[in-house]
Amino acid sequence: MDSTLLSAKAAEIANCAQSLLSTRGYNGFSYADISETVQISKASIHHHFPSKAELVQTVLRRYREQGREGLAALQRMVADPLERLHAYTGYWETCIRDGSSPFCICAMLGSELPAVPESVAEEVRGHFVDLTAWLAALLEQGSANGIFRLRTDAASEAMALMAVVHGGMLAARVYGDPEAFATVVQQGVKQLLVPKDEH
Repeated sequence: MDSTLLSAKAAEIANCAQSLLSTRGYNGFSYADISETVQISKASIHHHFPSKAELVQTVLRRYREQGREGLAALQRMVADPLERLHAYTGYWETCIRDGSSPFCICAMLGSELPAVPESVAEEVRGHFVDLTAWLAALLEQGSANGIFRLRTDAASEAMALMAVVHGGMLAARVYGDPEAFATVVQQGVKQLLVPKDEH
């Protein structure tokens, strides 16, 4: 199913599934949960999405497409690599504060990888590859501009930074405090910066 050509009802089902994924993970929700929220029978959900794996794969394809569009927009609109990084982490800080997207669903599903269908796992891995490449390019540019000091290659630094961001999400959830995300991420970014006295 083309994830960009969903009917209004299928999109409503996918949106509900995305919300449930961010709070409960793959194995924490069922079609019964969606049926209750969207006010639609389970048979009707199966009509749009014959299997849960197909539904989640569709959700992830939309999520990745939106993510790629968002990162590309940041690339176009924010020239400075540090400001671009702050815009990226600021997006998540806002999502965590207002509860609109309290956890990256690919990070959530990444922790469940051994227990999710391969079609879902492929989309999760694809998201991590996309994000690592974007962060690595940002870090390389920042290093060339004398903003960041990379201790190893850009791809490895990008994976470490991604782990900091996802760890911040986890800290915010564990402590029930959105500030925990900002604290963790600020520390991670600070470690990348070239000290001011060396500029």
